[in-house]
Amino acid sequence: MRKFTIVGGGQSGLMLAIGLLKAGHQVRVVQNRTAEEIEKGRVLSSQCMFHTSVQNERDLGIDFWSGSCPPVQGIGFTVPAPDGTKALAWSARLDDNAYAVDQRVKMPVWLSEFEKLGGKLVIKDAGVSDLELYAREDDLVIVASGKGEIGALFERDAEKSPYDKPMRALALTYVKNMVPRPDYSAVNFNLIPGVGEYFVFPSLTTTGPCEIMVLEGIPGGPMDCWGDVKTPAQHLARSKEILKTFLPWEYERSKDCELTDDNGILAGRFAPTIRKPVATLPSGRKVLGVGDAVCLNDPITGQGSNNASKGATIYLKSILARGDQPFDQAWMQGTFDQFWDYASWVVGWTNAMLLPPAPHVLELMGNAQGLPTLAHRIANGFNDPRDYFPWFADPAAAHIYLDELRAA
Repeated sequence: MRKFTIVGGGQSGLMLAIGLLKAGHQVRVVQNRTAEEIEKGRVLSSQCMFHTSVQNERDLGIDFWSGSCPPVQGIGFTVPAPDGTKALAWSARLDDNAYAVDQRVKMPVWLSEFEKLGGKLVIKDAGVSDLELYAREDDLVIVASGKGEIGALFERDAEKSPYDKPMRALALTYVKNMVPRPDYSAVNFNLIPGVGEYFVFPSLTTTGPCEIMVLEGIPGGPMDCWGDVKTPAQHLARSKEILKTFLPWEYERSKDCELTDDNGILAGRFAPTIRKPVATLPSGRKVLGVGDAVCLNDPITGQGSNNASKGATIYLKSILARGDQPFDQAWMQGTFDQFWDYASWVVGWTNAMLLPPAPHVLELMGNAQGLPTLAHRIANGFNDPRDYFPWFADPAAAHIYLDELRAA
C-alpha cells in the first residue's frame, strides 16, 4: 500500500483518488469546500462528457447518472447570415451519447463515495506549507487545482501556451423550459463571425433536467457585455438579448426559459494556459500537477472535463504501473508527457478555434452541409479530436480529403 495526497476534489482529482483507493492504496483528498457547499454553491463549469470520458467513469464504477441525465445525441453547427437567416446549418448524430452532469450534482456524490471507500477527506485551503507536510508524509502529492498559492507553483509553459490573455468573455446560464431541439438532442454550436460563439446542450442539474447556455464573446465585441450585470435576472435577460440580436432561431427556443436556480449563472474570463507539470517546493521536494493545474482549456470545444477524465485515467495507469519504485521527477514528467501525447491535439484544435477560421476550415464546415460522412466525422471527433488531424489543420490535407469524399 502506498500513500497519496491529492489537492483538489474536482473531475480529475476525485477520479484519480477513487481509482487509487480501489487499487488498495491510502489516499487523502484536500479541498476547500464541503459536499454541501458545492451542492448549494454557484455552477462550476459547462461540462459535456463524450463517450470515452463517460466510459472512464463507468470503468471506475462511478457513473451514477447515465440513466437519469438527458443524453446529448448529436452535434449541430450553424453560422448566421447578416440578415438573421442561417448561412450554413448541419447536424449529425454521435455514435454514443454524451452526458452533461452539473458538477454540483456529481462532486458531492463522488466525495461521499470516496469516503465510503475509506479515503480521508480534509476540508481546508491548502498552501505551500501544507504541501510540504504532505510531501514528507506520502509517496506522492498531486495537485489538481490551478487556483491560489499552490496553483502559482506551476510555471506557465510558454511554448505550449500561445495566448497570454483571455480570448473570450465567458458566460454560463443554466435554464429550464427551453423548447426541445427537433429530431434529436444535440450540442447546438453557433459561430457568429467577428462576434463570438454560442452553444447549448441538455444537462442534469440540482433541480432536474435543464439546458446549459454557453456564451463566448470576442473581447471588446458586442458579446463582451457582462460587466454591468448584477443579478441573476439580469444575467438571464442579457443571455436572451444576445440570442435575439444574433441568433433568432435560438431565441425562439429560449425566450420563455427560466433560470434553474439563482446560482445557475457564471461569467468571467481566463487565458488558456498549459503549465509545466512538476513544481518544486521550498524544501526541494516535487509535486505533480493534473487537470486544470496544468491544462486549462477554453470551453469553445467542450474539452475541459474530457481532458480531466482522460488525464486522470492516464495518471492512474502510470501510478499503478510504477509498483514500488519512487515517483521521481523523471517519472512525473514522463507521466505528463503521456497525457500530452493526447492533449496536445486537443489544445491545438481548441486554440485554432479561438482565431478567425482559416479558409480551408470554412470549406470543410461548409461542405459538411452536403456531405453526411464529413458531418458525422466532425461530430464524432469531439470524443477524440485526434481524428481531426491532419485534415483540419492542413489546407492540402483538407482538399485531398474533400476530393475523396466527393468522389465517394
